[in-house]
Amino acid sequence: MTRDTVVPGDFWGGLAAMLVAVPSSIAFGVVIFTAVAPNLASSGAMAGIAGAALLGLVAPLVSRNGGFITAPCAPAAAVLAGLATQMVTGHVQPDRVLILIAMTALFSALLQMMYGALRAGVLIKYIPYQVVNGYLSGVAVIIAFAQIPKFLGVKSGTHLPAVLRSPGQWQWPAIVVGVVAIAGMALGPRLTKLVPGTIIGLVSSVGAYFLIALSRPELRTLAHNSLVIGPIKTSGSILQVVASRFSLLSTIRMADAMTLVVPALTLSVLLSIDTLKTGVVLDALLRRRHLSNRELIGQGVANLTSFFGGGIPGAGTMGPTLVNVTSGGRTWRSGVIEGLLVIIAFFALRGAIAWVPIAGLAGILLVIAWRMFDFTMFRLLLLPSARFDFFVIAAVIVVAEGVGLIQASAVGIGLAILLFIRNQIRGSVVLRRNDLRELRSKRRRTKEEVLILADRGVDALLVQLKDDLFFGTADQLFTDLEIDLAERRFILLDFRRVQSMDYTAVRLLGQMQARLRERGGELLFSGMPSSLPTRQDIANYMGQFGLLGTTGGIRVFETRDSGLEWIEEQILASANFVSTESQPPLQVAEIDLFRDLDPMTLRLLAESMQEASLAAGAKPFTTGDGGDEVFFVRSGRIHILLPLEGGKRHHLATICRGDFFGELAFLDRHMRSADAEAATDAELFILSRSLFDQHAAGDPLLASRVFERLARAIAVRMRMTDAELRALEER
Repeated sequence: MTRDTVVPGDFWGGLAAMLVAVPSSIAFGVVIFTAVAPNLASSGAMAGIAGAALLGLVAPLVSRNGGFITAPCAPAAAVLAGLATQMVTGHVQPDRVLILIAMTALFSALLQMMYGALRAGVLIKYIPYQVVNGYLSGVAVIIAFAQIPKFLGVKSGTHLPAVLRSPGQWQWPAIVVGVVAIAGMALGPRLTKLVPGTIIGLVSSVGAYFLIALSRPELRTLAHNSLVIGPIKTSGSILQVVASRFSLLSTIRMADAMTLVVPALTLSVLLSIDTLKTGVVLDALLRRRHLSNRELIGQGVANLTSFFGGGIPGAGTMGPTLVNVTSGGRTWRSGVIEGLLVIIAFFALRGAIAWVPIAGLAGILLVIAWRMFDFTMFRLLLLPSARFDFFVIAAVIVVAEGVGLIQASAVGIGLAILLFIRNQIRGSVVLRRNDLRELRSKRRRTKEEVLILADRGVDALLVQLKDDLFFGTADQLFTDLEIDLAERRFILLDFRRVQSMDYTAVRLLGQMQARLRERGGELLFSGMPSSLPTRQDIANYMGQFGLLGTTGGIRVFETRDSGLEWIEEQILASANFVSTESQPPLQVAEIDLFRDLDPMTLRLLAESMQEASLAAGAKPFTTGDGGDEVFFVRSGRIHILLPLEGGKRHHLATICRGDFFGELAFLDRHMRSADAEAATDAELFILSRSLFDQHAAGDPLLASRVFERLARAIAVRMRMTDAELRALEER
């Protein structure tokens, strides 16, 4: 089924989502506007309805992500109501406050569109959960504290402590209506799954209000009745509303715009997080992946449309979205249907909305705030390793309530940085470490060389690094290697998995090099990441500070293997080992595999072999070639290379004087599985299996001796490979 296929459940999903979205949208609008002035409840209700309709219509048309329902939400209400309260406290005129919070919503919409265009949807998801959790829980606390006076029927603008200290101001009709709304939302879903809890809570509160009004005549009129929303008044036609919004743009001064930057940024990030969080849950339900960047663009366009239509901003909200999906809504059409039904419901119930009790809306918002607050955060206190996470969440909540959401956003950003640094320094940047007794280069060595390297392998250390080298991890690396800097002669750092580094890391690496050189040693680098688009050009960065280079700087090798081979050569030279590469080509009796064989066997082997000379770069065979020969190196070096995709090759081994290669085809007569290439000019003996079999037919002992020695040599190679794999895969 494609995303645009018509699904019969779209209508029922849109209807159910509308029933959930409308009451909360009205409540959020009332929260924002009554923070400006108590008599603006009806204007807030109208703005909430307009927002629900326009967001529902536009977001799915642009984003085309099936199942999403976009509506006014708690974070928008908290940010804008908090901003309004701050401005009113600062003696800004109410009309001016309404303009500024509208412009905040406009800037936020533009920022969301920018996030989507810059493909920042994934980045927003990476904001630490502790910060997001603390922020949303802080929003819940702000909403709850703001609604308690309305729940108690106290005049708007009275601070919560004063309200709690003055029970004489409480109005019992409001309290009863609020309690009924809470009970309806909490218990309604247990009685029926067909009607959303918000509708049950809203209808129950209206019913309770009119039951109380039977004995209180003053509650039966809308005039001067502070317990209900009051008459819903529209401010002209749609064109007039849009024109008035355009006129607002001319009233904004540069000082206003600068003041609104942080609130708009906060609002845009919160709305984006709310949307993307809903998208993750929706993907799990529908077993698909939503397009996060296109969704952000759709949300931004929808919030922009809501601004010009006189509505409040919103996001892809969890409640209406889940109700939509579970009721059968699957395509983007269910979102459009939800928006259309909001408009129909408004015109059909416009008169009834005026009688919605404010205490009932407060009760609904208290339940929403309760559900938003993450009480599981207190479990973190019981876990020593997670207590810092608890304090991060608690700090954001305290700042959000005690100072403001804008300041909480700054605290959240700071704590996010601290969390990143903490997570980085918790684990070491050292992936694994091995000395030359555990891991060597792929150059095949003679027995004498192997013995020397085994005895002196402790002089060299290979350290494979990972992640980021910066001030939080570089000092830890220095500490981890401090003993090695005092005891080892060579330390090779493999940078293949390093993502980035800073100036602190450069300075500490320079100090490590100085420490080693004081003792006649060297610090070496290999595998410098400089071509991957997601990584910093580390080699160029260190080169700018003069850290690299063969004359005074740190020596850099293209591969780890070439670095290990260079170290081995230095250790062998320090042991006064004389390389045999410059000596004359070996004879059959001098090949390691044939040492100590009797003269008759050696003569038969010599008769079975051919001699060959290779120039550097020549290939005795390539992958896929046929052949049954095994090659013995009389002089020079041969690289064994495994072809990879994209024309690249993996270096399997370097075969040196006295060693052999090509033994697999000699044994099974199958095609070659790798390339052989002369690293230097080389002299070879070539032993053909077919020719060997002819000579061995008359001397069975010849075959048994050769195959026995081949098997033993291959076994030694396999054990060395096992040791190397074990060293590389240690966890």
